[in-house]
Amino acid sequence: MYKQGKYPIVSKKTLAKGIFDIEIYCPHIAKTAKAGQFAQVQAEGFFLRRPISICDINKDKGTIRLVFEVRGHGTDKISELNKGDLVDIIAPLGNGFKVLEKGKKAVCIRNAAAVILQEDFKAMGCDVQLCTDDGSAGRKGFVTDALLDVLKSEKPDIVYACGPMIMLKNITKICEENGIYCQVSLEQRMACGVGACLVCVCRTVKDGQEFNSHVCKDGPVFDSEEVVFDE
Repeated sequence: MYKQGKYPIVSKKTLAKGIFDIEIYCPHIAKTAKAGQFAQVQAEGFFLRRPISICDINKDKGTIRLVFEVRGHGTDKISELNKGDLVDIIAPLGNGFKVLEKGKKAVCIRNAAAVILQEDFKAMGCDVQLCTDDGSAGRKGFVTDALLDVLKSEKPDIVYACGPMIMLKNITKICEENGIYCQVSLEQRMACGVGACLVCVCRTVKDGQEFNSHVCKDGPVFDSEEVVFDE
């Protein structure tokens, strides 16, 4: 069940130009939040809230982290908030990723924005492989190439992915061909965040029938075989 309220920002970092990391003390939200869910954040002076993925959850400290990039006037206004300020959020919203039991292996695939989180993944013991289209950082090439290389040596129990639709489509194809369970997080524009409007509709299929789903309410995380990718 999601909650709405004004909560204090306990830390703020600038990770790169236009990219910010804020930690919010909201124990009731942190207690129930799951990986892959998101928050609707109020930008002062704007009617519609901005959806921001929950980057990290610390249930012991009662905090969540929101990492976001300034992409317009709304997120620019949110970026002006500082440590000690109150931020108005509704969270946790949507359905998150399936978390496997210990001992299982997962591959996480994200778009270029995740370059800023390399150290976070390394600190958790992950084998981090960075890919860039032009080779300016890490490996030159697409994340699908790196995934295929991983599959040559081992078969993970699950693949988690978020990013552009074309990337998710190609990852889904690879996972289907190799019999690997895959979940994808979609990045549609949102308005209400609770399934009351039609802004974030996507096409999905279940039991052979195609229908419209709300990314905010039915997702943002879907089993990859449920998503209808445009040809």
